[in-house]
Amino acid sequence: MSGRIFNVLFLCTGNSARSVLAEAILGREGEGHFKSFSAGSQPLGSVNPYALELLKSLDFRTDDFRSKSWDEFERPSSPLMDFIFTVCGNAAKEVCPVWPGHPASAHWGVPDPAAVTGSDEEKRKAFMKTFQQMNARVCEFINLPLDKLDNLSLQSALETIGQQNQSADELS
Repeated sequence: MSGRIFNVLFLCTGNSARSVLAEAILGREGEGHFKSFSAGSQPLGSVNPYALELLKSLDFRTDDFRSKSWDEFERPSSPLMDFIFTVCGNAAKEVCPVWPGHPASAHWGVPDPAAVTGSDEEKRKAFMKTFQQMNARVCEFINLPLDKLDNLSLQSALETIGQQNQSADELS
């Protein structure tokens, strides 16, 4: 991998769970090679407490996570993104802003753990499952030979990563 640091934005509608988990994972696993961000088209205004609880239990720093609008990344002073991943079906279907620099993008949808109803334990299991799915995808992504792939090969690899561990209900 080159010495360049790549900027990666994870998008979701609410920016309270999936995109925040992905941002956290890439921030730690890709440290020194990637800078991770997350945002939402309609941010909820706070990070889901189950997401924060899980991240803390796995020794992630959670102080800087917040639910924010993707508008923050449209500003001229914002970092240019190299990669943008949607992690929920709604964000993938929305009309996204035109991102400067034409970043590579793919849909890495996973079910919303915040939508799970039931006991606290069932909710925690849903968040852990989402974390594990995102962790697998992020780890595969950071191991791609980015400096050796042409645009078409890179796009194909990103889409393949997004199809991992998908069941029929995740495709919607």
